[in-house]
Amino acid sequence: MYLNKLSYQKAKKKYLKFLKSQEVLSEPFRSKTSQLNNFYLPISNMIYENYLRNKKKTQVIGLTGGQGSGKSTISNILKILLKENFNLETVIFSIDDFYKTLKQRKIMSKNLSPLFLTRGVPGTHDTKKLLNCIYKLKNFKFKKILIPKFNKANDDRLPKKKWLRVNKKPHIVIFEGWCVGVKPQKEKDLTAPVNELEKYKDKKKIWRNKVNQELKKDYKRIFKLIDKIIFLKVPNFKHVFKWRLLQEKKLRITSKGKKTMSDIKIKDFIMYYERLTKHMLKTLSNKADTVIKIDTKHRLKSIKFN
Repeated sequence: MYLNKLSYQKAKKKYLKFLKSQEVLSEPFRSKTSQLNNFYLPISNMIYENYLRNKKKTQVIGLTGGQGSGKSTISNILKILLKENFNLETVIFSIDDFYKTLKQRKIMSKNLSPLFLTRGVPGTHDTKKLLNCIYKLKNFKFKKILIPKFNKANDDRLPKKKWLRVNKKPHIVIFEGWCVGVKPQKEKDLTAPVNELEKYKDKKKIWRNKVNQELKKDYKRIFKLIDKIIFLKVPNFKHVFKWRLLQEKKLRITSKGKKTMSDIKIKDFIMYYERLTKHMLKTLSNKADTVIKIDTKHRLKSIKFN
């Protein structure tokens, strides 16, 4: 699909304006035009062509990758391009917005493992609400819906009046999240701990076994509703920590006075994500519909359509 010059310039202008709004301190985006031409336009074209192939039914695009890989930024760029180039309405939401409430996780931590108090892994999301949300968005007979919003600063769900209201059936849904599309691990791979958290706080493997069981059941049903998976492949897990620190740095600037995490707390926090992030790096490269490799400088390096 080739765009006329006017459409391209209009889309490019909005894209650059959005990037400028996202730049914080000394972290400017590099190679903006080449990234647009070589990555974002081909991806938006793929989404559009898939939408046409499926008789213009609402398509759910799963955008997945480690913490700090750029999921939120890319989601918003794709939304701009899909609107400007193809007049497609896009709804974006994150698996993070479906975390169980603090009260629910406190109950889990008492009944199963104290590690379930910390949000993040499969098992800490309200899968019933998430499944219902995707069903409604894909349903031919669309009705207005509310999509939850989660406040990470307070570690709890926001009140309903602050949820995302979807009044019109979207053409495209971008469902983003660090573990979206992940498959369960083999039982033998759960034996050895991957870090100090698992070694000392999950000695009986209760936590990681429960996470794996969740992936085999409710999460499998949810991920089956995804039409296309885009995987942002980070260089290695060390960069997840580095980029998560950058995320928190930006949050400290934009949140102004709100509760944020120290570097030590972030290091402890991402240990909860380490096992599945490494598992995804091994398995999703061949299973995802689109794989985007990210280099060590946080730039999109290559793209592969499987």
